[in-house]
Amino acid sequence: MFDVKTVSLEWGGKTLTLETGRIARQADGAVLATYGETVVLCAVTAAKKVKEGQDFFPLTVHYQEKFSSAGRIPGGFFKRERGATEKETLVSRLIDRPVRPLFPEGFYNEINVIAQVLSYDGETEPDIVAMIAASAALTISGVPFMGPIAAARVGFKDGEYQLNPSLSEVATGRLDLVVAATGGAVMMVESEAKELTEDEMLGAVVFAHDEIRKVVNAIIDLAEKAAKEPWQIDLTDNTADIKKKLKDIVGKDVAAAYKLTDKSARSNALNEARAKAKEAFAAEGAQTQMVAMKTMKKVEADIVRGAILKDGTRIDGRTTTQVRPIESIVGFLPRTHGSSLFTRGETQAICTTTLGTKDAEQMIDGLDGLSYQRFMLHYNFPPYSVGEVGRFGAPGRREVGHGKLAWRALHPVLPTKDEFPYTIRVLSDITESNGSSSMATVCGGCLSMMDAGVPIERPVSGIAMGLILEGDEFAVLSDILGDEDHLGDMDFKVAGTSAGITTMQMDIKIAGITREIMAKALHQASEGRAHILGEMTKALGSARTELSAHAPRIETIQIDKSKIREVIGTGGKVIREIVAGTGAKVDIDDEGLIKISSSDINQIEAAKAWILGIVEEAEVGKVYDGKVVNIVDFGAFVNFMGGKDGLVHVSEMRNERVEKPTDVVKEGQAVKVKVLEIDPRGKVRLSMRVVDQETGAELEDTRPPREPRPERSDRGDRGDRRGPGGPRGDRGPRREGGGGRDRGPRREGGEGGDHVPAFLKSDD
Repeated sequence: MFDVKTVSLEWGGKTLTLETGRIARQADGAVLATYGETVVLCAVTAAKKVKEGQDFFPLTVHYQEKFSSAGRIPGGFFKRERGATEKETLVSRLIDRPVRPLFPEGFYNEINVIAQVLSYDGETEPDIVAMIAASAALTISGVPFMGPIAAARVGFKDGEYQLNPSLSEVATGRLDLVVAATGGAVMMVESEAKELTEDEMLGAVVFAHDEIRKVVNAIIDLAEKAAKEPWQIDLTDNTADIKKKLKDIVGKDVAAAYKLTDKSARSNALNEARAKAKEAFAAEGAQTQMVAMKTMKKVEADIVRGAILKDGTRIDGRTTTQVRPIESIVGFLPRTHGSSLFTRGETQAICTTTLGTKDAEQMIDGLDGLSYQRFMLHYNFPPYSVGEVGRFGAPGRREVGHGKLAWRALHPVLPTKDEFPYTIRVLSDITESNGSSSMATVCGGCLSMMDAGVPIERPVSGIAMGLILEGDEFAVLSDILGDEDHLGDMDFKVAGTSAGITTMQMDIKIAGITREIMAKALHQASEGRAHILGEMTKALGSARTELSAHAPRIETIQIDKSKIREVIGTGGKVIREIVAGTGAKVDIDDEGLIKISSSDINQIEAAKAWILGIVEEAEVGKVYDGKVVNIVDFGAFVNFMGGKDGLVHVSEMRNERVEKPTDVVKEGQAVKVKVLEIDPRGKVRLSMRVVDQETGAELEDTRPPREPRPERSDRGDRGDRRGPGGPRGDRGPRREGGGGRDRGPRREGGEGGDHVPAFLKSDD
């Protein structure tokens, strides 16, 4: 029934298996990839015809994680997978970016790539498996895909590179790097690093590429067994005549436009040239006119790229290594916890940092179960930032991707939770854009965190690099403009501190680049980062030592785990009373670490004193502030250490005789008490009479000391209580019902049958 084809190889200590022919047989290409016990199915379908008027390549990649793959049911109200999570969006982009450049120019058939995680073993991250499955499915589908590619994850620990490390290894290592490549060249890089050098990062990329080649060869073996017939598509470039005509008509206009340094003026001049070209081809029909406008982009690219390669002249007149002017302002907004305005040329970002408590952490429901994220970075790109009218609303894939890149750049330098127990949210709103807004977010976000008092290890700066490559001739560009990005061959972003790289992301628009180009780009980026960092430090060189007056303060207390129950109370009664009584937020974990937070330091101190009073052991001879909580006939119970109560016997209220406790105190009254005695069971005997109730000073005890109670063996002969009938004697008739002996009438004075320890009874 099934014509199953498989290939397998040992890779990184596990078996990687690619299978086709059993599942999703109606798709153009479908591959089941298994690595360890993680299984991903990827299916590819392609439209057989191009939609009328289509002038771009409509590739769509969807990555989905099935909760059943990890034996979990989704949390929340809806118990099924719904819209794409942030991780699913990021992995979809991860697959798309290296695949898209490998389709031929002019191929406009719609392609759908759907990768679904069917099994997850908790160790092998499915993103790498999904990228390999997608490449294999495209390779065997017959569509004009100039692959295959493969991908690998690289870790770095104790000076050694690790292939496809587990999640725990990544967490304890210094690098989390994903590389996608063909057999001949690197196509994409994405990473988070703990201040690695340029040479260490380059070595990681080379290490990954060497391992990737093994998987590429396996995909080729699968294609030799199972690939469908390749599509016959005429992609001949017959636009040479149109291109020549365009250069004659608007070539000088385009060259003049790209000499304008102001983006708006340049954009207006280019639009005029494009309108002129469109009018020139109006009489040749709609199809020819559409082709001419597509070719117009090639004319612009030839002019810009030629000028850069010929004499190093860039659009705005800078050299290839020059960074645009930078201005940084901190404390830009009065009520935020931290803020900055970062401007680099015509790219600008308003960044704010907000500090919160533990309950502000982001809860993430993923394949590994519930987790909590204490650092968030959100990036917004409104249409006015590029002078356009467009959609404004929920973030799209681009916003999610750019925000995560900036997150990776700043995350490695954050203080630990113990050092800085705050939840941190950085918000970046791009207000102008002509160049890398994600790197502006890195710089502005770093400044806003320092302005908020987040004690980061070192400041972080970022830069975007570009590439112009023609044959063997190339130029690497620092701090690229938007037009240089669109017309160039590489978008290479690097961020880091003075000690090393924290993130690196590279996207190639051609069929890969060489190690020589990457090495030059890395070292040129290092110089650019250092320059930008110097400009940033003019505004603020290190984190402020004081938090904003509007930020919450958090203090931590470590208590013994045996005291947790006392602080929480039955059903949370005590901790709710602390919160209600002080106004501070109180969080306690299973290890006894208590976090008290409030923007009012007095509320924190009140809650702290309350908690310490609960967990502190009473000390004999020490004076405490207390409150009368209950009055009985023989005295008053006083709460004097948060959750601790003690008895002030009526004889210890004043130095003279007191008939009734209510003559001296009433419930709710504040009193000062001294601890006289703590019995082995923890019962506490207190005194008010030896403490000045106004000042709390100890008073001289003028009452003669009581005679010590005789030990039981010295209290006289009790033989008269024992009868001659035996050791216990005759104790008289028992009460009806057999419950015990008749003890006679109750004593006067209201004590009744209440049990009062001997040491609490009066000697009067």
